[in-house]
Amino acid sequence: MSDSAVCTTFAIADSPFLSELVKQLRSQDSYGHWDGKSDVEVVGPYVLDKEARKAIPIIDDPDPEVLWRLELYYNAIGLAIERQSKVMCAPMIKMSHEGFGRVVLIAGRLVVFNKYHRDVHRFGFDSLEALAEQGDKIVNEAVAMIARFGEVANYG
Repeated sequence: MSDSAVCTTFAIADSPFLSELVKQLRSQDSYGHWDGKSDVEVVGPYVLDKEARKAIPIIDDPDPEVLWRLELYYNAIGLAIERQSKVMCAPMIKMSHEGFGRVVLIAGRLVVFNKYHRDVHRFGFDSLEALAEQGDKIVNEAVAMIARFGEVANYG
């Protein structure tokens, strides 16, 4: 195993979001096809370097697998938020067939994240570190919002 693979493995263990994403992905493998794959290989499809991104057309409809990865990405963020805040957090995704749409994460009655996506067929990150950084950033901001507006998040 190379040094970069070891560092990447530690990055997965150090990131609450990436750990949750790996769990989400592995839970989808009902036949055990990924049992022999490392965590880095399992989250590998989320990494699109510049060359891979160039190979994807600028205008295209999203592949069902990309939509599935997007859904698991936000499910993992929601679960990481829930683990830290103890408030149930769920994503709501509305995406057109052309790859445009909105994602919101809701904790109780509080919207803790809101993002409009376009060109979702090109969804991915430059590196595993960028994936972890963005996911953990969303988790941390959402947990801070829940702490600030706890009455709304825990209403009802």
